[in-house]
Amino acid sequence: MKRIILITGGQRSGKSSYAQQLALQQSSNPVYLATSRIWDEEHRQRIERHQQDRGSEWTNIEEEKQLSKHSLEGRVVVIDCLTLWATNFFYDNDGNVAEALSLLKEEFDLFTRQDAYFIFITNEIGWGGTSVNELQRKFTDLQGWLNQFVASRADEVIAMISGIPLTIK
Repeated sequence: MKRIILITGGQRSGKSSYAQQLALQQSSNPVYLATSRIWDEEHRQRIERHQQDRGSEWTNIEEEKQLSKHSLEGRVVVIDCLTLWATNFFYDNDGNVAEALSLLKEEFDLFTRQDAYFIFITNEIGWGGTSVNELQRKFTDLQGWLNQFVASRADEVIAMISGIPLTIK
C-alpha cells in the first residue's frame, strides 16, 4: 500500500481539491493532516472554511511539526501542506535554512516509514521573481530544496496548473 504522491503548483491552482478527490478515490475515510499555525484572524477564518468544506468522512488532525508522532498505518493521508510545515521549522530555527532543512528531511523520513498512502501538497513559490527581502529569499530556497527532496522520494509528482493536473513523474 505504501505510496507517496506530491502535488505541487501555485496558490489557488487546485492542489487541495485535487488531493482530496484523489484521497476519496482511495478511501471512504481518509485522514486530513493540516500543518498550519494560526498566524492571524484572516488565517484562522481560512482554516475554518477549509475544515467546513471537508465532510464527516474525514479524520482531521492538526500537527505543526511532528508528523511522525501520528500512527497512520494503512490509511490514506493528505498532508496540507509542506510549505506551511516548512514555515514552522524555518521560524522555530530563526531562519537557519540548513538546520530547518535537516530537521524537515529527518521528520519526513520518520513519518513516511509507515505503510500508508501519503498525498503531500506543496507550493512552487520559486516560480515568481527573486524577492528583495532576504528572509523571503532564504525561505524560497528552503521550500525549493524540500520540494526536490520529497519529489525524489515520491512515486508520483503532479503539477496543478489552473485546476488541471499534469503528471510529471
